[in-house]
Amino acid sequence: MAVVKLIHPIHTLEDQIIFDKGDDFSTDILRELIASNKAPDFPATSLLAYGDVNNDLKRFIDNPPYKVIFSDEKQRNEILGVMSEVKLPYPILQSLDYFKKYDFHTYRHMLMIFALATLLGKVMMPDDKDSVHKASVGPTHDFGKICVPLSILAKPEPLTKSERNILEQHTTAGYALIAYYTNDVDSFAARVAREHHERRDSSGYPRGIAQNDTLVEIIAACDVYDALISPRPYRPVSYDNRTALEVLTEMAEKKEIGWNVVQALVAHNRKSKPHFKDFTVSPEKRGTSPPGNSYGITVDDEYVYQENEK
Repeated sequence: MAVVKLIHPIHTLEDQIIFDKGDDFSTDILRELIASNKAPDFPATSLLAYGDVNNDLKRFIDNPPYKVIFSDEKQRNEILGVMSEVKLPYPILQSLDYFKKYDFHTYRHMLMIFALATLLGKVMMPDDKDSVHKASVGPTHDFGKICVPLSILAKPEPLTKSERNILEQHTTAGYALIAYYTNDVDSFAARVAREHHERRDSSGYPRGIAQNDTLVEIIAACDVYDALISPRPYRPVSYDNRTALEVLTEMAEKKEIGWNVVQALVAHNRKSKPHFKDFTVSPEKRGTSPPGNSYGITVDDEYVYQENEK
């Protein structure tokens, strides 16, 4: 990982600065920090046994479209069994309390990516238990958002370029913090936090690399899907399920993500649950994006300053 200069501090929930604004950051620098024994040892705790996570997760799953996706009771119980084995360092679990209190959209989103990525990992790699367990690190993918000011996360208007840059740094922040808490710069959870916005065609961020890891791509696709169908501050209405699936289809057509994960996701939106390899995704597009969606729209900082001066 090349050296980058941070535009915003990377800090813990207790506001301990790990890397400050303007600091150089790279994997080697992070490795040196961990090797210096500055990172304490944090015991791992069961995720589903933490607070109300188990009950909240089941409640979220019982709402459409997830009620259809998880309608196979046997499969659902198997997935919950896999998820019950996941343990995370306590500071990461505490972030769920933070988001539940201050940014409920992110709290719910993290849990749904956990469930959906576990399901797709099991469907796409049924004989690879290790891969399924890796896919279930989904709830950590947005952990770096604890470093993003709530004013940005909850902003209904288009973000400024500066705000967009701070938001996108959540990938680097998540990587740094998870590596810090696990004492492992190569952990899969840390890599997912850093790479879940990377794309196959190198059009993503933060590094613009070609994403070729199926497990990371599963979480990336689930991330896009749930973000579209869920309430968000930057749009008055969520995407309907069909349109959200069509957005993912378009991403596969553009070679931003692979077809297998899209086929698996679309297949599980069918009551019959056809096998994803035997399922063909329709190229027809009939969905309509919701009105008033400001996601992806960025305005100049100077423009906002001028508007405030009026």
